[in-house]
Formats: sequence, structure tokens, C-alpha cells
Amino acid sequence: MAEAIHERVDDAGRYWPVLNYADWRDTAATLHLWTQIVGKVRLALSPWLNHGWHVPLYVNARGLGTSPIHAGRRVFEIDFDLVDHRLIIRTPDVHDRGFGLEPMSVASFYRQFMNELGAAGINVTINVLPNEFPDPIPFPEDEVHRSYDASNASAFRQVLVQVDRTFRLFRTAFLGKASPVQFFWGSFDLAVTRFSGRSAPAHPGGIPGLPDAVTREAYSHEVSSAGFWPGNAQHPHASFYSYAYPTPTGFAQAQVEPGGAIWSEQMGEWLLPYDAVRATVDPEATLMSFLQSTYHAAVDLAAWDRALECSIGAPRRPRAV
Repeated sequence: MAEAIHERVDDAGRYWPVLNYADWRDTAATLHLWTQIVGKVRLALSPWLNHGWHVPLYVNARGLGTSPIHAGRRVFEIDFDLVDHRLIIRTPDVHDRGFGLEPMSVASFYRQFMNELGAAGINVTINVLPNEFPDPIPFPEDEVHRSYDASNASAFRQVLVQVDRTFRLFRTAFLGKASPVQFFWGSFDLAVTRFSGRSAPAHPGGIPGLPDAVTREAYSHEVSSAGFWPGNAQHPHASFYSYAYPTPTGFAQAQVEPGGAIWSEQMGEWLLPYDAVRATVDPEATLMSFLQSTYHAAVDLAAWDRALECSIGAPRRPRAV
């Protein structure tokens, strides 16, 4: 029995690696800005989709990617390959283009990226001011953020893969409207959101670097949302979070699992440190208990229609004969 537990701990450590914000804060800030440059290309060329769902990136087998982007009748994809550490622009009619991810300034990344897009026949203009970033510097002028540590970027990719897998499983327990599991480059987090179907009061806005009109459209309907965030200077800890909008009365006092979860009055959401998850024998089960208990607390207090729920992983269609 002890050997089995030891194997599971070792296995968890391999798939849920250490992600210490203090060790990779400079790389995180630079990668955050690089993803914004790529994300803004998707934003510029994509038709508007409810709640801003046309802008995120998605976790893939090797890192983060845009999924297909249409430029007129042409189609292309952009990937952050965090295994071989390359930025890749993929089109159907020419060989993949791109360059290595290594220490370089945001300005240098911007120039190389736009040159590679142009060489691939993709012409696009983006807003060069970062969003949701303190003291934003226009991308072509940013020589400040220039760090890239490949080992930390690899660890971040591994965490995203495991979180994406668990979030996707959590998403299966809801029959109503739910977002894909999405990586928002503005806030640099991976999130999944469920909707009650009811309209919500107008959001007050006020998120730095994000137009109020965007925020209000994103929160036009009641939501229960959960995500993973690698931290920032104000909260230098990778954490899982869960919140509801509007916040139902009593949510801050709800009984949620596991024991390490805390309510943040400043952020208005439940937080669970990433380290508290990876240190357990079964990180997936620990994370799922947080997702499930915070969701149930929110929707019980807000009186959602519980007929929208089903068992996690339950089949939705007959098996193939």
C-alpha cells in the first residue's frame, strides 16, 4: 500500500511540476506580452463572438495555439511550441514559418513576428498597447521585458495540460451553455465558465486596460467561472480561482473544499493555491473537489436550475454499434 501511494506521489510530481512565481516572474511577464501580440492578431481577424470567445488561445499538445484564423479566404494558425520553444505560423500552402523562443525583448519579438506574418502573406494591423498590464509599454517600444527561461516555460506548459484536462472533465457535468476551456491572454489565465441562462445586472467595469463595454458584454448573463492563474506581483502565487457574477449573498461564507481554499475579499473569489493541489496524492481529485464545491455553493445560493447538471463524464450519445 505504501509503495502504491509513493508511486502516485511520484507520478503527480512528474505531471504537476513546481511552478514558483518568484523563480519565473520575469519569464511569465515576457511570455504574457508575447501571447498578447499573437492574441491580438486573432482578435483583429476574427468575427465577434459572445463574451469575447473569439480572442482566447487554447492549450494544445505542445503549448498554446490560436486554432484556425481566417484571413479572407486563407487560413492559418499560430502556435507557441513550449516543447521545442518556437513560435510557429502554419499555413496550408507554404512551409511553416517562425523563430526560436529565447531571451529577447517584446519589441524584438513583435518585429520578428510581424515580419514572419508578412512573409507568409498575412497582412494585419493590431493595437500595439498591452491590455490588463500595469504601466503598459507599446509592443514596438518595449525593451524592458526580455526574459525567457525554457525550463520554466516547459513547466508552465505541463501545468496547463493537466489543468486543461481536469477543466474539460469538469465541463462535461453541465448541460447548459458553457464556454470552452480557454486561455485569455489579457489576464494570462485558463478559464471555463457556466451560464445560468438568466441576464445579469450591468457589470461596473473598471478593470484596468479593458474597455468597460467589453467587460459588460462578457458578464451580460449570470456565470459561475473557474480558472487557473500563474500569479502576478500583487499575488505572487499560482492559484486556482472560482467566482460567480453577480456574487450571491453568502458565497464568501460557503463551505468549500479542500481545506486550503480561502476567500479573497480583494478579488471577490475563492482561491486555492496551486501548491496545495500538487502536494496531494491525487491532484486531479483535489482540484475537482474545489471546482465542484465552489460551483455548487454559488448556484445553490443563486437558485440556478439544477436540471442543467449531469454526472461528470456521463455519455451524451449512444455508443457506436
